[in-house]
Amino acid sequence: MPEYPEQMQTIPLHGPVFRGDDRVRIALVGPPNSGKTTIFQAVASTSVQTGELAGTHKPYGECTVQIGLDEAYLVDLPGIHSLRHLQGDDREPLKYLLWGDARPPVSRHERSEPPVPFARPDVLIQVIDASMLEHNLELTFELTELGLPVVVALNMMDEARRKGLSIDIDQLSERLGVPVVSTVALKGHGITEVFDTAVRLVRQQVCPVPQPLSEHVGIWAGRLHAVINKPELHAAFRVPQAFLLMHLLEGDNYFMRELQSHFPECLPDVQAIQAEADKALPRPLAEEVAADRHHRAASLFQEVATLSHRAETVAWTDWLDAVFLHPRWGVVGSLGVFAMVLFMVFEVSTVLDQMTAVRLVDWVSGWRPESIQGVIGRAVADGLVGLVGIVVPYMLPLVLMLVVLEESGVMQRIAFVVDRVFHRIGLHGKVALPFLLGLGCNVPAIAATRGVVSGRDRVVASLLIAFVPCSARSAIILALGGKYLGGLGVFGIFMLDLVIIAALGRMLTRRYPETSPGLIQEIPAYSVPTWRPLLLSTWKRTSDILTIVTPLLVGGSIVLALLQFFGADAWINAALSPVTFWLLGLPVVLGVPILFGVLRKELSLLMIFQALGTFEVGQVLDWVQITTFLIFLTFYIPCISTFAVMLKVIGRREALFSIVLSVGVAMVVAGVVRLGLETIQLWSG
Repeated sequence: MPEYPEQMQTIPLHGPVFRGDDRVRIALVGPPNSGKTTIFQAVASTSVQTGELAGTHKPYGECTVQIGLDEAYLVDLPGIHSLRHLQGDDREPLKYLLWGDARPPVSRHERSEPPVPFARPDVLIQVIDASMLEHNLELTFELTELGLPVVVALNMMDEARRKGLSIDIDQLSERLGVPVVSTVALKGHGITEVFDTAVRLVRQQVCPVPQPLSEHVGIWAGRLHAVINKPELHAAFRVPQAFLLMHLLEGDNYFMRELQSHFPECLPDVQAIQAEADKALPRPLAEEVAADRHHRAASLFQEVATLSHRAETVAWTDWLDAVFLHPRWGVVGSLGVFAMVLFMVFEVSTVLDQMTAVRLVDWVSGWRPESIQGVIGRAVADGLVGLVGIVVPYMLPLVLMLVVLEESGVMQRIAFVVDRVFHRIGLHGKVALPFLLGLGCNVPAIAATRGVVSGRDRVVASLLIAFVPCSARSAIILALGGKYLGGLGVFGIFMLDLVIIAALGRMLTRRYPETSPGLIQEIPAYSVPTWRPLLLSTWKRTSDILTIVTPLLVGGSIVLALLQFFGADAWINAALSPVTFWLLGLPVVLGVPILFGVLRKELSLLMIFQALGTFEVGQVLDWVQITTFLIFLTFYIPCISTFAVMLKVIGRREALFSIVLSVGVAMVVAGVVRLGLETIQLWSG
């Protein structure tokens, strides 16, 4: 079992922690199209157990979810409109809510297996379409009879506002006697509060009191209660007293049949009360109870809901969320953010590079030492210039911009939208920020995984981020590929990179089979960032450069400079010839540029020119060799700085594995691409 290094934190506890065998079990209930499954998918882990309720074609989903320090089993049940008068397959979800995987005596004759292979839930989350509140309140009344804590997720609040419907959440919660949370599941709003509330109710063991019946119905309920209030009857049905009472009051076929089968002596008295009530009431007792429940729901709706003009209910944040959180438009909005990041990396950073690193390079380039002391001094200068070239033009602007996106609430929305995409490769959408950060530099990107995921997800994300084309690798691809391969060739290299990352993600999840629980992504309100937090957060995310990268960058520069000073570069080229010449089909002299890429990828581009003796690479290499070289440079070891951060973030074993993985992938992919392109070249020639 791989070991995952973790940061130590001290967090105060306010009660028992639900983890491992003590996980809370939460069931999502509600009618179809209420957003129930949307909530499940938003928080689900990368491994979801699916199945069908016993003897039916009713599907369910089950997974583990991380809720703060607590963990929960989350069950997504088939749609439920009501708990009354259910027939056939529609009755199985109710049986799970009542008994879980332990059938009561009255149900054991039906079949040997339980409805589902896991226990009864500890708490219910009822998902309600807020725009259809009145029609869903009756189910809420019924759920309160189950003897379980209930949280109402008042979903689609944005749709309700678009319809001009305003709901008093506090008053609704008070009248129902259960917590009510405003949510927009499709946009991630309120989901964190819903699950936090559910766990809190279990910890406090708070269950709602069933809603009181109207006086003319309550009389008959009292008489029926006197008949069925027997210990042996309750032991046989094993359901809350209020629940059984209401189902017998309405003459539910299933419970009446089981009463006749197991307690035939009670049936005549129950039927006598039903018949007497039918004569005394304006309509049959079952209809009167249903009408009473409908009337109470309608009255409550009128108390808590008001209609207003649309212009008064739709805010500017709703329009902004329509861009970032819409199932389809959200992807477009995310791509717009990516485009802005690329603009920062390849446009603004170029200007800063000309103002800082380029000037330093020009200043240092005139220094041509001949002694060992001079060579070491030049190597130190080259390492520091390389550090400036990484941090000032590329890293600081990019990190600052990403912090702005995070502090403003935009980045969390991007992570929510792309969550399903990352699920396909076995990760959570929370890793979107580190992956985006990797476009500038893999070093702060891998460091950023510590703040968003842990354990197996952190290891897999770090290994995959090493394949994200950082600004240095992208600069080489654009410089050589853009000149000799054209825009289509550059696009193809980047698309191949995405395909390899996705394929590796699926493979790595098999290497680390343990399943991480789902994570609830909190979507904060939009805010305007302030400078002090921005600068502090930017420094925190780039401070590893000074403590880790600087000594390695300078030290590596000294080692390579000494090798070159003593003429060892010829030995390096010869040692690497099986890779450069035989596998990749490149000139042997490109061995040193490839090795220098471990220090910093931009050095590879400079040393290509030096090794080939010309800035016109196309005169020495054909398009197949250029493509092969760029693909190999894209996939093999990002740089020594990335490896150093991996040591700190995921440990020595996994960091060493990342080297083997990147070199192996680079050799295999570049070799296959070379073979394919040479075949095409042969056929076309």
